[in-house]
Amino acid sequence: MQKDKPGATPTASGASSNDRRVRRTREALREALLSLLAEVGWDQIDVATLCERADVGRSTFYLHYTDKTALLRGAFDDLQALLHLTASDADPTAPYPFLPGLLAHVHEQRIVFRSLLGRRSGQVVRDHFSALLIDLFAQAHDGSARHHRARPGADDARSHMLAGCLFQLMVWWMGMARPAPPQDIASMFQTFAVARASA
Repeated sequence: MQKDKPGATPTASGASSNDRRVRRTREALREALLSLLAEVGWDQIDVATLCERADVGRSTFYLHYTDKTALLRGAFDDLQALLHLTASDADPTAPYPFLPGLLAHVHEQRIVFRSLLGRRSGQVVRDHFSALLIDLFAQAHDGSARHHRARPGADDARSHMLAGCLFQLMVWWMGMARPAPPQDIASMFQTFAVARASA
């Protein structure tokens, strides 16, 4: 998320108050987006509907985001920042420290993610989520002590392959009537994909 806050005052107390207002506004818009994704799908969402759901004026919306796609990117940026924090508490020997936090979050927000991973969410949403997964895998490879460059392009190809595998595994997972625990999905992913990618 951007650190610059529109209309910030020069005083410390004013800046703090403005920071809280910005956070509340962005959280309200993000929650509105997620709830509308689950209810009507991406293509049926517009700025007016978002503002009405979030109880935010259109002019306020445009202070923070240029359009609904920018809001979507902001929501995924927030998720990525959260996963980086949770990864710091994960097992340092695990191949992908972000994975437990990601799967736990998806399981906790499964109603939203069922919509996000489904066809009704729209290609834009699925493309942005896929890009997030690719970036997470690329960063995990970059930070791994076992990371090595076998040949040009191999690392990028591996990140795309693993992201695609995980995306489809989550689609299958969210399609279950009673989704399995996140740790079971993490174990499946490591068995099916990580061993092959590390070979």
